[in-house]
Amino acid sequence: MDFLFNVPQLVATVGYLGIFTIIFLESGMVVGFFLPGDSLLFTAGILASQGHFSIVLLLIIIFVAAVAGDSAGYALGAKFGPKVFERKNAQSFKKSHLDSAKAYYSHYGPITIVMARFMPIVRAIVPLLAGVGKMQYSTFVTYNVLGGALWTLSVTLLGYFLGNSVPHIERYIVPIIIGIVVLSFIPAIVRIITNNLHKKA
Repeated sequence: MDFLFNVPQLVATVGYLGIFTIIFLESGMVVGFFLPGDSLLFTAGILASQGHFSIVLLLIIIFVAAVAGDSAGYALGAKFGPKVFERKNAQSFKKSHLDSAKAYYSHYGPITIVMARFMPIVRAIVPLLAGVGKMQYSTFVTYNVLGGALWTLSVTLLGYFLGNSVPHIERYIVPIIIGIVVLSFIPAIVRIITNNLHKKA
């Protein structure tokens, strides 16, 4: 939902604390699924190239917020998720769904945690489901840190280096952000198409 925001103005206004809060909520808390993520990192990188932020401090803040947000989402899922499935009147949350979640995260948890970092909305849900599915916490933390580092460095530094090398990059922020949003949904679209083809086969 990044396109709903004037991201450059938002980033410049909220500063380091605001960036931390937004990334924390958008990373692993379902309530933050509508907040800008990829576009915020990219724009913050551009603003850092123009002297609005320290790129080193910015990278640290974004990384810590991303990892902490996912960890909080996992903790919420681990604490409250199983209780939801154990309720007798929970028609939509059957125990078989919980068993499926456990089996999925046992096999595909690591790659899912990393890939979800680059997919809007999905990254706000995956840590919660990892907690519900009781993914081994040490494994979760390892790939949470790996995914957080890859996401933080790739998207933020892309904005930073383009800001330093492309004159008047601010003129192109909107189309670039739209491109980033479109690209971030490609893995999900490919996965859906692939699954449908397998089912038909």
